[in-house]
Amino acid sequence: MKLTVPTILTLLRILLIPVLVLVFYLPFKWTNFAAAFIFALASVTDWLDGWIARRYDQHSAFGAFLDPVADKLMVAIALMLIVQKHPTVWMTLWAAVIIGREIAVSALREWMAELGQRARVKVASIGKIKTVVQMLALVCLLYQEPFAALPVFAIGEWMLAAAALLTLWSGLAYLRAAWPTLKEDEHSSEKTS
Repeated sequence: MKLTVPTILTLLRILLIPVLVLVFYLPFKWTNFAAAFIFALASVTDWLDGWIARRYDQHSAFGAFLDPVADKLMVAIALMLIVQKHPTVWMTLWAAVIIGREIAVSALREWMAELGQRARVKVASIGKIKTVVQMLALVCLLYQEPFAALPVFAIGEWMLAAAALLTLWSGLAYLRAAWPTLKEDEHSSEKTS
């Protein structure tokens, strides 16, 4: 296994997860800022590892596997921390939609890859927009405190709702892209039965 710079950045993102959890629960006034900073740093490494991989052709099979795992772990852990601290119906619903969609799309991509059709469910532009909105929402929700009279937490709540809706939209786009293969596979199963 060759460790490329993008893979090292992805591993760093995974190592930041326990740091985020620890910092989130520390009993100090600065922990909100530190947790938001750690998550923002992880988000930047997510963008940076992809950019470096494309720009300098530093792709690896291990990196391609690990990158989405790191992203989903970081987002799921951040959502769990936020819901635990703010257990409202809406916060829980948005978190469930985001995590549920990630599981469903991952399963869909894996299944399509088994059929040799992974290209049909590649990341679309709506998925990239969803990721940006989601990351900004989570930074705001982890920070929690007003900043220069801006209600950061409320902004984060609205952005998380928008991210959840974009998540549903992009999930439906993936399903629509895979639908012809799903129907074709169903028809071939019926013929062999």
